[in-house]
Amino acid sequence: MADLSSLLLASLNPESRKQAEQNLSAFSTQPGFLTHLLRLVLEPSADRAVRLSGSIYLKNITKLRWEEDVQPLAEQDKAALRADLVPAMLALSAPQDKAIRAQVAESVSLIAQLDFPVKWENLIDQLVASLSATNYNINIGVLQTAHSIFQQWRAHVRSDELFTEINFVLSRFMDPFMQLFRQTATLLLTKPSPNPALTSPTENYALLAQAMVLLVDVYYDFSCQDLPPAIEDSHEEFFGPGTGWFQALLLWDPIELPNDPEDTTASLPAQIKTGILETAELFIKLYPEQLQKTPAVETLVQSVWSLVGSNKLPGVGDDAFVSQSLRFISTAIRSGYYKSLFSSRETISSLVQGVVVPNVALREHDVEQFEDDPLEFIRLDLAVSATGTDLATRRQAAADVLQALVGSGYDSEATEIVGSWINTGLEEYAANKEENWKAKDSAVYLLTAVATRGSTTQHGVTSTNALVDVVKFFSDHVFHDLQTASGTVHPILQVDAIRFLYTFRNQLTKPQLLSVLPLLSRHLNSENYVTYTYSAITIDRILSIKQNNQLLFAQADIHDSALELVDALLTRIEAARTPEKVAENDHLMKCTMRIIVTARQTLTPGYARVLERLVTILGVISKNPSNPLFDQYIFESISGLMRFIVAGSPVTLPAFERALFGPFTIILQQDIDQYIPFVFQVLAQMLEFHNGGPVPAEYRSLLPILLTPAMWQQKGSIPGLVRLLKAFLSQDNEQMFVSGQVASVLAVVQQRLIPSKLNDAWGIELLQAVITCVKPANLQQYLKPIFLSLLTRMHTNKTDKFTYLFAKFFLYILAVNVDGITPDFIITTVEGIQPQLWHQILTNFVAPQAPKFPHKERKLAVVGITRLLCHSTLMLDEPSVRAWSVVYSALGKLFTERQYFDQKPADAGDAAITVIDFEEQTAGYQAAYSRLVASETAEVDPVAYVQNPLRYLQQELEKLTARYGPKVQALIASAEGGRIQ
Repeated sequence: MADLSSLLLASLNPESRKQAEQNLSAFSTQPGFLTHLLRLVLEPSADRAVRLSGSIYLKNITKLRWEEDVQPLAEQDKAALRADLVPAMLALSAPQDKAIRAQVAESVSLIAQLDFPVKWENLIDQLVASLSATNYNINIGVLQTAHSIFQQWRAHVRSDELFTEINFVLSRFMDPFMQLFRQTATLLLTKPSPNPALTSPTENYALLAQAMVLLVDVYYDFSCQDLPPAIEDSHEEFFGPGTGWFQALLLWDPIELPNDPEDTTASLPAQIKTGILETAELFIKLYPEQLQKTPAVETLVQSVWSLVGSNKLPGVGDDAFVSQSLRFISTAIRSGYYKSLFSSRETISSLVQGVVVPNVALREHDVEQFEDDPLEFIRLDLAVSATGTDLATRRQAAADVLQALVGSGYDSEATEIVGSWINTGLEEYAANKEENWKAKDSAVYLLTAVATRGSTTQHGVTSTNALVDVVKFFSDHVFHDLQTASGTVHPILQVDAIRFLYTFRNQLTKPQLLSVLPLLSRHLNSENYVTYTYSAITIDRILSIKQNNQLLFAQADIHDSALELVDALLTRIEAARTPEKVAENDHLMKCTMRIIVTARQTLTPGYARVLERLVTILGVISKNPSNPLFDQYIFESISGLMRFIVAGSPVTLPAFERALFGPFTIILQQDIDQYIPFVFQVLAQMLEFHNGGPVPAEYRSLLPILLTPAMWQQKGSIPGLVRLLKAFLSQDNEQMFVSGQVASVLAVVQQRLIPSKLNDAWGIELLQAVITCVKPANLQQYLKPIFLSLLTRMHTNKTDKFTYLFAKFFLYILAVNVDGITPDFIITTVEGIQPQLWHQILTNFVAPQAPKFPHKERKLAVVGITRLLCHSTLMLDEPSVRAWSVVYSALGKLFTERQYFDQKPADAGDAAITVIDFEEQTAGYQAAYSRLVASETAEVDPVAYVQNPLRYLQQELEKLTARYGPKVQALIASAEGGRIQ
């Protein structure tokens, strides 16, 4: 492993990265690699770039391969790494090693998610033993690691397993944590210092504050699921009005750590205060009775008021603290426990005047960001995170205070008070439009806030304040800014008008929306980045509106403008000069995709030029993939264009193939792994369009490459590869059999997919395709090895998921109507492996699993069992006959919820486009599969030949009874639950 340093260095160079990563991957399978890698990361004399690269590579192994089951990491290597990681992290406690330590700490966290506490019992003891009374560099490392492990609890669903883990941690970590909190808080708050060596110079005092940020985080972690006894018993110590640590830290303003208004990052005191208010908000939501034992909330509200009221903290660095302060107030209002605090008109008025209005006003920083960093301006403007906390801006948090008042019974007072501020802003603007445009911006934002009762990211505002006429305000004050030409009003007011439309799109009728679409289209040609981007966002959202689960807008609605819109959007994208710049604005590409899937066949006259431009853009961005969302949407656009154009005009398929085969070949040859999963799905989509016709040679030349082991190493490629191989099996199975490629497909299933807990379902899906597509005469020789590989996996690595898949596969193969694959043939093949094995499979797996099948699989299970019981003579002989009644009982359980047999599958044409909204896609390149929704087709029902499962069972049983009379009746009588009626 002497080459490890040079390989890590080579992996940082774009030209040598691919080869270096392949060599590293080969190295990583050698025994002792993990320990060797960690040793290199810790070596102070090694090149810092090598050490950092090594720490990142170590983190990636723990993230992607820790539970790999095809080429697993050796258990002794994993155990050795677990033993070394905490000491390694502490050895990296010097400030210059901070970046490397962060990667190692993340490795600890990732492994802990999987192995703690069962395989890593001493982790917490290692962390506790490392805590120091004097070395806060080490304490920070320990607390960072602890917090990275414990913060996972925040998102977990309550379960016995979770509480076992939490209690295990609390029993070991709580006492030293409390001790360290008290010591650190005392050192920070006491003057003169009880221990000058720890509080001076300023760098040491800052270390104490950094530790306190993490201690507050861990306090939240410990309280996020249930209230631990130690925290409950010390409530007064932390929350007590005037005496508690939290109250003291909120009012703490140390001269050693001054707050620089020009600094754009949060100061350490601001971070501590933000964490305290997050904790207080959590307690209002989960433990209100605990807080009501003392006037803690009332005192905290007074502190917040004195800290952030009247815009005392205007700096960007204080944004997170001010936003959290406002969210704390909103939560207190919504809780309903503090009505006496907020119910008076005077309080509401001073809340609006002192807290809401100042924080809604645009600052110079916001205007500069609008001009200099427009994408960040848009991201923050749109960003209300899933929790409603981490990304919300001051404006959003201030708006939320208003919405809390409106939603908590103070709607008339709040609406009236805010109304006067809105009118004042509009009057100021009218008096001097050039100078006072910010006053109108604030007025529009306040109106939006007070009018909104309920909203979601996907649907915009879903319910409004009945005291506000949104449409009238739009007509009187907003429509003019939307309609006027660029440059005649301030661009921010034009963006406000577009955003107003975006926010209240559900409150406008379809005719009203159709009337404003041309205005939005015109703004796509604006010179202002935010204006044209917001127009694209709003067009996309309007075209996504659904009523009664049906899209409101159809191709007829944009028939005349679709090509023009696509042209305007692609022109914007093409104007950028570098691959990164082309791909940076995914909103434009998303809008392009939305127009393509809405316009459908109406794009036919100009599709060739659209396709050519999309392929050219793809060629540019493939030089340096940098934005996963843009990539998703460009492939969705290509796929959607093909889906609808070829469906309406099949003769266009060769044009798509000519346009796409070249670029796709380059992507595969250059191994651009971010794009390969998409390429496989589009290739499958194109191949499926051939529909049983002759398969072009270009596809056949791909097959040998697809079946090489290297293709199956990237986890994200596997679903797309499986779909592409299914398309090949469906279209070209004869040729595949002759050339030995069916055997190669099965080798992939047996060696790569079935042994893997991650990919076993894809293996079963591919096996099912082999069963239905390959001629029985060609298939029979492979059935025994297939069964053996499934049985081997059941024996060596049985999981609940694979047990279900195992049962499903046997019921599938029994259910499909393929000549030559009869129940008796399957039984004979299984019994050929081991006598009485079929009886065991039925009683241990098929019968217990079938009643648990998901609703959409139940028809398959019923048909499979019916064919087994009624079409097999061997099932009436020993030993299989002993399982007959047991399997019949399982069939009876399947019929207890018959309504699921009557459901019709979703309409194939629209299912993919309407059911899934692309907000659900998670950003970031990842090992996970990136589904290409526009390429998907409706699932084929493998038992479509059966219309009514109950009638089918009755008919087949009648035939069986006619032949075997009393014997069948006796078997039915002895079944649990008796005859199925």
